[in-house]
This record gives sequence, C-alpha cells and structure tokens, in this order.
Amino acid sequence: MKKQSIVADARRAPQADRAGRPPGPLEGAAFRFGAAQASQLPAAAAREVAFAGRSNAGKSSAINALARQTRLAYASRTPGRTQQINFFELRNGAVVTDLPGYGYAAVPRALKEGWQDFLWQYVTSRTTLIGLVVVVDARHRLKPLDFELLGGFVPSGRPVLILATKADKLNQAERSAAVTGIRAQLREAFPGHASDMTVISFSAVSRQGVDEADGTLARWFDK
Repeated sequence: MKKQSIVADARRAPQADRAGRPPGPLEGAAFRFGAAQASQLPAAAAREVAFAGRSNAGKSSAINALARQTRLAYASRTPGRTQQINFFELRNGAVVTDLPGYGYAAVPRALKEGWQDFLWQYVTSRTTLIGLVVVVDARHRLKPLDFELLGGFVPSGRPVLILATKADKLNQAERSAAVTGIRAQLREAFPGHASDMTVISFSAVSRQGVDEADGTLARWFDK
C-alpha cells in the first residue's frame, strides 16, 4: 500500500470564529494513512470514531463540512471504488476513520463482499472505536445494508449518530418527516437502544446540522 501525504487545507490550529464558537472537534484534522486490509490496520491506541454510509450518501462531503475543509476526504469519481479505511488525526490526538462506501451495484460482487467483510470486521471488533456515524441520504432513509452495519454495532451500547444528509434538497416539512421516519426505523429495529442513537438533519451545502453534529461528537470525545 502506498502511503499518501497529509491532505489538509488548514495547517494551523483552528481559532474560535468571530461569534466566539470554539473549533469543532474535526477542525484541524489531517489525513495520516489508509488501510486496505485488516493486516494494515494500526494498533488500537487512540480513541476512534468511524464514518460509514452507502456510496453516494454524501459521507466525504459531511466529513469535509465538519472539518471546515474542502479536500480532506475525497469522494471517488466512481461510487463504490474507495477500497480502504482512511485515518484522520484530530487536534486532541483522537482519530476519525472514513470507511469504504457500501451498496453500489456496479461493483463486482466478489470485490464488494470483500470490502464489506473488511468494514464489518473493523466495526465489530475494533476495541478503540467509541462511536459510529452513519451517513444516510435523507430522501431514501435507512436501507438494508445500513441495518446490517448497525446490527453489528448497536448491541454494544456505544453511541450512534445518523446524519440525514442532502437536507438542502428537501423542504422543511420533508426534512422533519425524514428525521422522524429514520427515528421510527431505528426504534423498530433496535428497541431499547433509542438513547444511544441521535438523528440529525444535515447538509454540507447549507451547513444545516453542522454545529449540532459538532456538539454530539465533542461529547463522545470528552467522555
């Protein structure tokens, strides 16, 4: 595996903005390396939060919006072709990981299954993984593969954040209905775990939900 250079727009530590808002937990994040198979994963050390989602759900855009950068996480020109887990180091030494997208039909089945096995192994067995962010297109809500991924994580009692992305493409009533619908899906699939799961209407374009997601992630890292 070829090591990549650090990709970050902001090299200096972020400062509070003019409104006095402290930097978000992902601000100042820097790319460190990618792991394409289990043997390349680093030793579990720093606390990690993983971002997962179906291909084309807007995962890279969400990470970039939370990091206040434009080129930290890259979306492949061909959805479903990202084959590695990318590790980003935060200012406090914690780590955010960007997991391979899943569910893109044009990827050969054997290759798709290999990526999904790698993702499943990471999500279910990584000892330093403290929380999972699942990026979902608000217009389509949770799909079977989202539930499969959540099924391997939710029973552990660790927190989950669902970002209902592309909210800018919906009107206010539709955004509210999407969040309500996703919450209902989660309650039905994972009864007893409602307190572990947060759903936020999110848009990387309009910045809706960015500050709210910051607050959720900051609480995870501060525990």
